[in-house]
Amino acid sequence: MDPAVQRLLNDKLYDKRKQGALDLERIVREASANKEYERIGKIVDQLCHDYAYAVHQPHARNGGLIGLAAASIALGSSIVPPVLACFTDQDARVRYYACESMYNIAKVAKGEILLFFNDVFDALCKLAADSELSVKNGAELLDRLVKDIVSESASTYVSVLQSPEEAVSSPHPSKDSDKSSSLDLPTAFSLAKFIPLLQERIHVINPFTRTFLVSWVTLLDTIPDLELVHYLPAFLGGLFKFLSDPNRDVHVATQGTLERFLNEIKKIARIKRGIAESRKGNSDDQAKHSNSSDSASIRTDRSTLNEKSDIVDGDFGGGHDEKNGHEDGDWVPGQDVQVDHSKILEILVAFLDSSSEEEIQLTALRWIDSFFEINLEDILAFVPRLLSQVLPAMASGADLVRQAANRVNNSLMDHIASLPDENIPEEARPPLPSRIPTGVFKDPTTTIKEAAKEADNKTRRASTPTPKPTQGVEGEVEAKKDEEATMPTPPSSASPPPLRPVTDLDYTAAVGALTLHFLNEHEATRVAALAWLIMLHRRAPRKVLATNDGTFPALLKTLSDPAEAVVTRDLQLLSQISKNSEDGYFTSFMVNLLQLFCTDRRLLETRGNLIIRQLCVSLSAERIYRTLADCLEKDEDVEFASIMVQNLNNNLITAPELAELRKRLRNLETKDGQVFFVALFRSWCHNAVATFSLCLLAQAYEQAYNLLQIFAELEMTVNMLIQIDKLVQLLESPVFTYLRLQLLEPERYPHLYKCLYGLLMLLPQSSAFAALKNRLNSVSAIGYLHIAPRTTPQTPGATFDRPNRLKPREEAAIRWTELLEKFKSVQEKARRAHRLQNQVEDGISAPNATAADIKDKTLPDVPKLALRPSSAGSASPRPVPPSGPLHKPKSSLGNLGRFAGGVAGRKGKK
Repeated sequence: MDPAVQRLLNDKLYDKRKQGALDLERIVREASANKEYERIGKIVDQLCHDYAYAVHQPHARNGGLIGLAAASIALGSSIVPPVLACFTDQDARVRYYACESMYNIAKVAKGEILLFFNDVFDALCKLAADSELSVKNGAELLDRLVKDIVSESASTYVSVLQSPEEAVSSPHPSKDSDKSSSLDLPTAFSLAKFIPLLQERIHVINPFTRTFLVSWVTLLDTIPDLELVHYLPAFLGGLFKFLSDPNRDVHVATQGTLERFLNEIKKIARIKRGIAESRKGNSDDQAKHSNSSDSASIRTDRSTLNEKSDIVDGDFGGGHDEKNGHEDGDWVPGQDVQVDHSKILEILVAFLDSSSEEEIQLTALRWIDSFFEINLEDILAFVPRLLSQVLPAMASGADLVRQAANRVNNSLMDHIASLPDENIPEEARPPLPSRIPTGVFKDPTTTIKEAAKEADNKTRRASTPTPKPTQGVEGEVEAKKDEEATMPTPPSSASPPPLRPVTDLDYTAAVGALTLHFLNEHEATRVAALAWLIMLHRRAPRKVLATNDGTFPALLKTLSDPAEAVVTRDLQLLSQISKNSEDGYFTSFMVNLLQLFCTDRRLLETRGNLIIRQLCVSLSAERIYRTLADCLEKDEDVEFASIMVQNLNNNLITAPELAELRKRLRNLETKDGQVFFVALFRSWCHNAVATFSLCLLAQAYEQAYNLLQIFAELEMTVNMLIQIDKLVQLLESPVFTYLRLQLLEPERYPHLYKCLYGLLMLLPQSSAFAALKNRLNSVSAIGYLHIAPRTTPQTPGATFDRPNRLKPREEAAIRWTELLEKFKSVQEKARRAHRLQNQVEDGISAPNATAADIKDKTLPDVPKLALRPSSAGSASPRPVPPSGPLHKPKSSLGNLGRFAGGVAGRKGKK
């Protein structure tokens, strides 16, 4: 450079440096016109090394920058790197002049600046958060210019420095080869090379830098030929994090960009679906074409079926050449864009898992809900993970999140329910379990976690989609075109099924994820989890049971849930499982239910009636009562058996769901009714008042009177008197209307008077005594005239109140005397056990107890008899250590409410 220009560029005044730059520009232009390239190179080299890189000489750097800017006006974009080096200078003025210099370079170079796009973008990304306002303003001016260049030239501009080697090597290049080689040349802007830089910068937290990034993502997405949506999974996670930015501008801009991407994905899916449907329709029947289609899908123009035409208003057309026998369809924008739906769903599910931000959760749920109309097949692989995250969101404190989660849950459930049932061969089906695994009554948290431990390990594997054997939509279309060119006959209905399965839902992982929700603190989540299990079990009962037998203990523990809606759903599922299972499984269910009541007396007190009634609604009430009666008859825990019989009896009398069962008991003329009564009576013997009320319900009044005779030998405890008091109140209820009317017929029911007067004699002076006395006084005159003579119950030929109830061949179906003896033996056993227990607790040996009895009651290592289902489906004794789930200290009995007690009092007869 001339010494005068050098002095001007080193001057501290801007006007002098500007004058030097103008002189330098004139010199470079003259040298370029005279083809003095060597001098120009030396000038540029001097500007770079002696000025732009002079770190400790700020005036020289400023002069070098303005000099390079002047030279660039004459030369172009060959001097970009030195300017880029000044963007990170500590001096704010140097950074500002770097922006000014790059602005001039980009203004002259235009498309050539795209060769340095990544470097320029990185520099602008840093300057967007610059602390100096002037530098930030300069960067914004440069940013707008680069955006204009990118939007105009990014998809088509090829650098002049790029020369086709093929054309150079060919001695006689043809016009066609020149055209094809120019099309194959890479453009100056490469989106694939830019995405790694964007993926790195997308995790910034500065709001100005985030706004800068969102604006560039929006710009690049508006350029149709770039197809930025193909690279969306690379930076989608960072965009979602922008939604939590406290800056409102960042939030609004990001929300708009995400909405744009979602609409674009929907549009591409509709286009591909429309093309597939169009080609399928053309191959099935070439003479028939649809006149209308879904408003959201692309319509086929009839005019393009015979001749090729252009696309109008986004429609696409397809033609068929009958002479050549192949299709020739028009290209539709978006039909060849590949969107990785699986990776996008992976990102969305991950944000549901880790994010607690309301806005992020809401947007992720909206995206997932939209995927039900975009691609249903990819959603199936994420069902277990979606269940793990969507169900807790249904109990969110934010209304919008809760509503969105409910929409996703309903869409997912509708999709799974709409899948075709799998036709599994009978020999390939896993066998149904015949019994429930023993030892299931552990801690509820441990039980549920163990139930889903194995399945939970498979959940993450299920969320990663496996490679699909089929090609993409474009590949299928091209392959189909090749096949149709050689074989235009449409496929027949007997064609083999596609390689892709209809459904690949992982039932094991899904059931494991749902089982873990039993521990969720929110009622809505637990109810939704049970609703899902009901639906899955209804679709594939063998898969749900065979893959995870640990689900059943978790369901039993859920009966202790404090929410009634959860217990109701749980009972519905348990009933559904039992209904579709073998008899042995049903018996095991009843046995385990009794064990649960035995270990959790609070559950029996608070939910016992609800559980029994709901099961009777879903299953056969008679079957339930028969099975429970058989189990309780053999139960060695007389205290629990008495309480359980009392609860069953109360439900039998009062529950509207058991009205038919009560009618069946009142009809002892049939063989089935007699057998059912005997089964209940033998088990009801554990509770004296319940046995008496059973006889009243079955209208066996003479047997009831005989039971009163035995009551005189029993100790009348407070609990027994309370039960009698409640029974008197029940006699005034509509259930016993028939009994009160029978008081008007003493000649037919003489022992009914004795039963009621016997109750009156047992009661102390109380409100129940007064109520029963008033009832009897209203018909006392009729009753006194028709008192029947006393009969001996031990007489084999004893007659009962209801003559001709049994035919001669059925007289031996109910052996009344044996039933009385059974009642005596059970009550005596309960009395001795209670006395022995009191004496052991007081440290006094029982005078009438055997050594075996004392050992059984005092030594902790001697097993007691519990229940287990036998091979025939009935209950049989089995030894269980005292430390097992059936062992319960006496202090855990507690009060059972209005119908408390049911056992003999603590003070035995001395």
